[in-house]
Amino acid sequence: MTVLNCSSIWLAGMAAAGRVFSLTRGLLALVGIAALAAVASPVSRDALLRQGTALAAGLDNPAGNVAAGTIQAGAAQSVREREQRALSEFIAGRYRVAEEAIGAFVSSAYRAGAEHRVDPLLILAVVAVESRYNPVAESVLGAKGLMQVLPKYHQEKLLEHGGDIALLDPEVNIQVGTQILREYLRRFGETETALQMYAGAFDEPTSQYARKVLAERTRLEQTLARLRRA
Repeated sequence: MTVLNCSSIWLAGMAAAGRVFSLTRGLLALVGIAALAAVASPVSRDALLRQGTALAAGLDNPAGNVAAGTIQAGAAQSVREREQRALSEFIAGRYRVAEEAIGAFVSSAYRAGAEHRVDPLLILAVVAVESRYNPVAESVLGAKGLMQVLPKYHQEKLLEHGGDIALLDPEVNIQVGTQILREYLRRFGETETALQMYAGAFDEPTSQYARKVLAERTRLEQTLARLRRA
């Protein structure tokens, strides 16, 4: 028993000594780096000391090391979440739809917008004008869902989603509707004409549909502007 206890104590001591040695070696390396940096650049001694202290703390607590990129990504994510919550509250109140459902539609619009490089506010404005956020809306011409997609003209886009019936899935409907809108935006290079084409009203001289969509988009932009001011 005595031999085993002594052996355990010796091993624990060696492990502790190894940690101290590792930390000391790291600190010495930092001192060398700081000295080289002081010669190579005009950074002040106080700034170098602050950097060295932060790095030393990171060596002592590896879990505390957080990359600046991670912090920035987290901040951007937080901003997007706040924007989406504000939009969901505004839309739910304006169209008298459950906020939970609207939150899912807003998230889908942001995802589709990022994937197809279309402004998510424009997508949401089209949804508002086309269906007033009714995911099972269907027109007399057969247009379906939130963005009132006409399946007979977009069969190739629906194949991967399982056919026409998939348009009653809000996520699919927004994805397909955004793809169509993106194609028109690229073709015409101009939002108003692309919107008129989306509505099948290309020759309508007053651009009434596009004006409605753009007015709705302005309301959404104003909602985000109020959020940023707050």
